[in-house]
Amino acid sequence: MAIVSKRKRPPREEKQFKAAFGKISGKVFDDKTIDVLLGLINKKVISSLDYPIAQGKEAMVFRATVRDAATGQAEFRAVKIFKYETSSFFKSMQNYVEGDPRFRIPSTHRAMVQLWARKEYANLKKCFEAGVSVPEPLIQRENVVVMQFLGEEGIPCTLLEKSEVEDASALWKKVLQSLEKAYCAGLVHADLSSFNIIMCGNEPFFIDWGQSVLLEHPQAQWFLEKDVQNLVKFFNKLGVGASVKDVLERLQKRRARK
Repeated sequence: MAIVSKRKRPPREEKQFKAAFGKISGKVFDDKTIDVLLGLINKKVISSLDYPIAQGKEAMVFRATVRDAATGQAEFRAVKIFKYETSSFFKSMQNYVEGDPRFRIPSTHRAMVQLWARKEYANLKKCFEAGVSVPEPLIQRENVVVMQFLGEEGIPCTLLEKSEVEDASALWKKVLQSLEKAYCAGLVHADLSSFNIIMCGNEPFFIDWGQSVLLEHPQAQWFLEKDVQNLVKFFNKLGVGASVKDVLERLQKRRARK
């Protein structure tokens, strides 16, 4: 199975964070967020924030570099910064927090954004420990989550939606395996689609776990069915011939055997 990336190397002027800073500082970088980033630099979690690689309504993701002080060898990481200015955050995110015993709904917008970062980190950690293909979570501070960078030679890997899939059946099996592992670990992604899966090499990595819910959540089953519908629709366009009913039954049986 081969995945052909359509992603091009970022143009030179986009590679330096300072060049893009003026365009995005108002959306992402308030004083507190800058303090958090400086703290991560001081603790040598990252050495520099390079350039943005993904942007959504709630967060931006940057490539960061960390350098070994002795050898100068560079390693890349992903830094996800949740935006404090996102106006819809508080109201829209309450539905994903209610019913989760790990978290309480906060009273302020700012606290909700920070909770969302904690939730993303906690869910990533839970998935990573269960063997789900997700970026390894490294550290979380306030509205910032640092995780494994999914890329090759410093170039970010591509979303499944933008990839050309040569062996859809083999890829579908891998996606199902991660879906099963997450479900057996007690988690439902709750926003899973080809836009939240990154292809790195031949491996599908599930990303964006902030909204994910425990199976005890009152809407967990509904979220699960939507996730499965999205995946089945995408892969059936590639000729897989999957069934929503079969996938849901498979998940239930797998968890029952756990």
